[in-house]
Amino acid sequence: MSLSAATLSHARDPVSRARGKAIGRSIPYASGARRSLDVHAPANSRNAPVVLFFYGGSWQHGARETYRFVASALAAKGFVAIVADYRVYPEVGYPGFLEDAALATRWTRDHAAEFGGDPRRLFVMGHSAGAYIAAMLALDARWLASVDLHPNETFAGLIGIAGPYDFLPLRDKTLETIFGGANRPETQPIVHVSAGAPPTFLATGTRDRIVDPANSDRLAPRLEAVGSPATVRRYRGHGHMTIIGALAFPLRLFMPLVGDIADFIEGRAAGSQLRIAPAETAP
Repeated sequence: MSLSAATLSHARDPVSRARGKAIGRSIPYASGARRSLDVHAPANSRNAPVVLFFYGGSWQHGARETYRFVASALAAKGFVAIVADYRVYPEVGYPGFLEDAALATRWTRDHAAEFGGDPRRLFVMGHSAGAYIAAMLALDARWLASVDLHPNETFAGLIGIAGPYDFLPLRDKTLETIFGGANRPETQPIVHVSAGAPPTFLATGTRDRIVDPANSDRLAPRLEAVGSPATVRRYRGHGHMTIIGALAFPLRLFMPLVGDIADFIEGRAAGSQLRIAPAETAP
C-alpha cells in the first residue's frame, strides 16, 4: 500500500536544519501506525551513500526515536541515514514486519535523492531483530518482490549487528507464536543465501549472551561459498546492547565499529572488494 504523491509531499515538509544535518522526521512510508521513518543527512549532501536502518526489540517493541543516535553517527560519516519503524507483535507476526520493511525500502529507493542520497548505493543495516529483518530483505527475494524490487539490484551491501540469522529451533513460546512454529526453516536468513547476495559486514560482541555470535559465524561462510564477500568482526568485551550503544556520542570515539561500518560502505560504494581484518577474539 502506498501513499499519494500529495501526501508524501506534505509529509516531507518537516525537514529542518539542525547541527549541520538535514532532518526529516515522522515521514510515513505507508499508511497506518508504526509505518514512519526519520531521515538524517549531512548538510549539503549530494549523491551520498544511503543506509536504511532497522532497530531491534525481539520483534515486539522498539521505536525509531530511540535510535536517532545511529542515524546521527552515520550522517556524521557523510551518509544519508534512514531509521524506519515497523509493526511488531502482537499486532503482527512473521512476515508482517518484513512486509513493512520492504515498503520502507521502496520509499527509500524512491525518495533518498531528495535528501542528497544516491539510491543506487543503498545499504541495509540492522541490530538484533532489525539485523534479521535487514538480512531477510537482502537474501530472501520474496519481500522486495512485493514492491517490484530485487535485493541483488537494490542493495550495495548488508550490515548486520548482533543479528540472529540461524536460530532454530525456537525455545521461547512468544517467538514460536511470532514465527508460526518452533521449526520453520523458511523463516531463517541463512536458508535463503544464493548467488548474487550483496557483500556483507557482520559485527558481534564477544560477550553477547542474547544472540549467539555463532549466528554470524555460520552465515558468513555460506555467503562466501556462493561468491559473496562476507566479513565477521567480533568486538572484544561488548555485549548485545553495548555494541549498538557504541555508536552513540561520545562512545563512538573510543570503539571502532562506526569507522569499520564507514570503511565497508565507502569501499563498496567505490566498487572495491574491501575486507576488514577481524578483531582479536576475547576468551
